[in-house]
Amino acid sequence: MQHLWAALNNEDSAELDRAALDMALIENPVLEAEPWLAELDRMAAGVLQRMGGETSAAAFILAMNGHLFQELGFQGNQADYNDPRNSCLDEVLRRRLGLPITLSLVYMEIARRLGRTVAGIGLPGHFIVQYSEGQLRTFIDPFHGGTILEDRECLQLAEQIAGVEASREPGLLEPVDKRYILMRMLNNLRAAYSRAENFEKASATLDVLIAAAPDTADYYKRRAISRMHLRALTDASADFKAYLRLAPEAADREEVRQQLSAIHRWLGTLN
Repeated sequence: MQHLWAALNNEDSAELDRAALDMALIENPVLEAEPWLAELDRMAAGVLQRMGGETSAAAFILAMNGHLFQELGFQGNQADYNDPRNSCLDEVLRRRLGLPITLSLVYMEIARRLGRTVAGIGLPGHFIVQYSEGQLRTFIDPFHGGTILEDRECLQLAEQIAGVEASREPGLLEPVDKRYILMRMLNNLRAAYSRAENFEKASATLDVLIAAAPDTADYYKRRAISRMHLRALTDASADFKAYLRLAPEAADREEVRQQLSAIHRWLGTLN
């Protein structure tokens, strides 16, 4: 997991593809990264071949979109959006299906191999990329086949999906860093496991989230709930206590205290 931790710390040398493949070890503990890094290399070579010697921004975007979405068939998994595999880079590369953020990551990492500046844009409820070259700045939506978006259309998309008033969200179209991308991916994976009631992997994902953001109270409560389902009552108790320590005025504090009392009673019957 060294690449994941380096990227979570926003180290300059950290590469998102390697970090994302580290994250995918939660789903597949025997995953080998090298074949999937080589697959990204092959995709980048395919884009370069499609450009045919052209170097303009328009040629790059046209080649990227043509190769990824037309030739290789990458698409957003709208039919099964909550599948945990949508958050795992190896599975996204294998199945050609993913979430907005993982498809954006594929786009970004291929662009990086070709020396192009493509950054992630974390819209509320959606994720896109921004391509920059000189005075040119354009937005691309990999989840929807590489649709080109203007600033206004990006804001409209955020309003439609998340119901936010985009004009009140300063910096909405500013690039996000590696840590933001990976934390958002981890939260997507955690949510997918929770919906699938895979509490063991939900708990493992929360282990990483808590290590990365140890002062986030909600993560402890979520891990406590997962641990309750796994019958890890002592660990669940410790997490509930951490939640109350970090969020002493939480609206559900009485409910959590009652849960703690119940855990202590259950543990008492085992002694």
